[in-house]
Amino acid sequence: MSNEEKVLVNVTPNETRVAWVENGVLQEVWVERSKKRGLVGNIYWGRVERVLPGMQAAFVDIGLSRSAFLHVSDVSLALVAERSPDEPDDISKLLYDGMKIMVQVVKDPLGTKGARVTMQVSIPSRLLVYMPGETALGVSQKIEQPEERERLKTILRKIPEIEEVKGGFIVRTVADGADFHELRADLIYLERLWQSILLKSSQAKKPRLIYEDLPLYLRILRDIPNEGIEKIRVDSAETFHKMLEFAKMYVMEITDKIGHYKGDRPIFDLYNIEDEIQAALEKRVELKSGGYLIIDQTEAMTTIDVNTGGFVGHKNLEETIYRTNLEATQAIARQLRLRNLGGIIILDMIDMDDEEHRNHVLQSLAKALARDRVKTSISELSRLGLIEMTRKRTRESLERTLCEPCPVCHGRGVVKTAETVAYEIFREITRMDKSFNAERYRVIAAESVVGRIMDEESDSVAALEAFLGKSIRFQAESTYPPEYFDVVML
Repeated sequence: MSNEEKVLVNVTPNETRVAWVENGVLQEVWVERSKKRGLVGNIYWGRVERVLPGMQAAFVDIGLSRSAFLHVSDVSLALVAERSPDEPDDISKLLYDGMKIMVQVVKDPLGTKGARVTMQVSIPSRLLVYMPGETALGVSQKIEQPEERERLKTILRKIPEIEEVKGGFIVRTVADGADFHELRADLIYLERLWQSILLKSSQAKKPRLIYEDLPLYLRILRDIPNEGIEKIRVDSAETFHKMLEFAKMYVMEITDKIGHYKGDRPIFDLYNIEDEIQAALEKRVELKSGGYLIIDQTEAMTTIDVNTGGFVGHKNLEETIYRTNLEATQAIARQLRLRNLGGIIILDMIDMDDEEHRNHVLQSLAKALARDRVKTSISELSRLGLIEMTRKRTRESLERTLCEPCPVCHGRGVVKTAETVAYEIFREITRMDKSFNAERYRVIAAESVVGRIMDEESDSVAALEAFLGKSIRFQAESTYPPEYFDVVML
């Protein structure tokens, strides 16, 4: 059975959402908001703020609220050309405070961290990637046939304009089968774009943006592998015409696949995409067998715990565990793509004693991850049933894009019990009475807390009043979160 793929584009004035659907199942979703567009690919004219020799890095002012981070490994090779090959990299010998440099964002600001930038600029077109600081001509490793790789290199060398271009090129995967005219058109486009960037940088007087990557709905056309795409549907007439115009100029082979969706139902309702997005924000993921996953995303790493749940199997416990783990590998690979989880990821599989089962589960995971267009790396299954893996992270996860930390629990995921808050109130009253000479106290707190105090803790209140020699009154406030309270002196 062929793997039918569709791309659905939902456009509103403030937000663009793109869904990638395979065989009727949502696999990936991208969200871009007009006021918070991603920065990856953007090029800035910046100023070095501070060089940190101890970290072999520098902070660069690029005109954003937080300074960008530049590691010595991302310093332009042009600056180290005169350095001896045996000499170790030293950021303090390459950059200095106040130095003006051109940088490109390779990782969006995440949490409290600023953007990660590089001086090794690269600019993609449909078929090529232009690298002004390089000289080599390369071909994507995903084009495996030696004859095709050599054919593409030969075409590049025969393009007349390549002699005038300073820099290197990489032929992208989608260029497999491309002819001379297509590659030449891309090369000329990239050279003209680079000249416009250089002109803007020469005119810049302070840190500023000098090149912004394409909007999401056009990046999709440029970057997705189009050979498996059956349809691309967009629900905005204006965006449809922009996509069609872009495709006719750069991606002619998918022009016939782009269509304007005019249906009465919202486009994301066609494959229950709205429900899938909501489910992707939950910690628990149900498996068809009755097992489930628990996904916890933290600042340091993401953990995924596999559980058998209500699945009892048909043979024995070992077989049940094996089948659950196998099913989990497929679900995990999909959830990583759907939620755009990156960085360090720990998979806690159910313990298996059979070595053959362990190997099959690891192979199943590797095969499922092979469909992921984002680079992943997995380790062996440990004796504790853990798999350590990494997935390249360049933008915020779906959860971090759509959600913010809970204002009640401040991102902890739990709140204090009413009993705990009641005892905190008693301690606060005692502390205040030692510092201030109040005649009586009034406590304003959540209904659940006041209910607990007036019922189970009434004896404690009477004892505290006798100890202080002052009366304490309690007022329930429905708008107060469970952990909040005020002690008023009267």
